[in-house]
Amino acid sequence: MKEVKNLAKNLFYISRFCVFVYALLTIYSAISLLTGWSLKFEGDYFNIQFPFTKQTILIGEYNLTYIFLDYLMVFVLYGIFFWLLGNVLKVFLQPKLFAQKNIKQLKYFYIANLFVPSVATVIAYTFSTIDRDVILLIVLHFIIGIFSYFLAQIFKQGVDLQNEQDLYI
Repeated sequence: MKEVKNLAKNLFYISRFCVFVYALLTIYSAISLLTGWSLKFEGDYFNIQFPFTKQTILIGEYNLTYIFLDYLMVFVLYGIFFWLLGNVLKVFLQPKLFAQKNIKQLKYFYIANLFVPSVATVIAYTFSTIDRDVILLIVLHFIIGIFSYFLAQIFKQGVDLQNEQDLYI
């Protein structure tokens, strides 16, 4: 179990770093798009550049619908995904693995993976076209959600067994 805790700890820190990166990109993109700072236009596209340089960091279509639904929403949702993933990984760092609080974290994670990508895609699809790759990502998140659901049910059974043992001792 020590190996699992070490791996979970390392992955937890990686996931929190990803949250930081997505939050930073979201905020930086929003500031650039609102103020024009470090923003360059090339035809119908915008380039967001690293601060105080001419080096492009992000490229997107300069269209309000695209900016909100296909650009910023993706950053925000993946930031949330990595936050929830970190919470699931933190479950494996707890001294008592089978606890109601841990089941709740798994539940948030599987619900987010089962429903949010599909709903976000339907919302985005009403205003723009959807690439084939997006469908593959929805399927991938759905599979992650199903496995997370299985894991949550195993944890629920573990909590029930612990509660039964507590009654008999």
